[in-house]
Amino acid sequence: MIDKSALSMMDVLAKIPSGSTIMIAGFGTAGQPAELIDGLIELGVRDLVIVNNNAGNADYGLAKLLKTGAVRKIICSFPRQSDSYIFDELYRAGKIELELVPQGNLACRIQAAGMGLGPIYTPTGFGTLLAEGKETLHYQGKDYVLEEPIRADFALIKAHQGDRWGNLVYRKAARNFAPIMAMAADCSIAQVQQVVALGELDPEHIITPGIFVQHVVALHPAQ
Repeated sequence: MIDKSALSMMDVLAKIPSGSTIMIAGFGTAGQPAELIDGLIELGVRDLVIVNNNAGNADYGLAKLLKTGAVRKIICSFPRQSDSYIFDELYRAGKIELELVPQGNLACRIQAAGMGLGPIYTPTGFGTLLAEGKETLHYQGKDYVLEEPIRADFALIKAHQGDRWGNLVYRKAARNFAPIMAMAADCSIAQVQQVVALGELDPEHIITPGIFVQHVVALHPAQ
């Protein structure tokens, strides 16, 4: 019997070693698996490479992880917003490495990894500092930059509901990067509000099929 639901969040997170590359879903705090991040902090893993849309907000979730010094490098689109002071301090002090990726490129590079594709050509970034040292192509009157797929050892994502097979549904904009990150990681860990019985999820509403999810943990925001 396939049962990917987990009783212990910490037992699941214990599979993540130091030095891992981890995709963390979320658009700012929307859809960010804050409880999984808190568990990661408690484990004390270090030397992490994090892939996220931005670089944390205030002292919450991802920003709290950055503050511990556990992250060696972050790959993101928006490293600076009004409340990204933790990343800002770390970067100015030379304590964290940044790979800046335009948001569309970030999504496409993650999708490429999830679909088993190789490098992709994109016009975004051509002729800028982001294209320095990268292969380019002139094709049908346009210029393109070659970008590598982004893969991860683990993905930490947040969904509204899941079942024991790992099928997931999301709540509105909280979906954001989670579906493609689940596809691009070797091991995806999903934090959900509720694990429901098989058959309770409307097949038309399942966004992430269970084949892309290895662990489902039922957590409530207050936990």
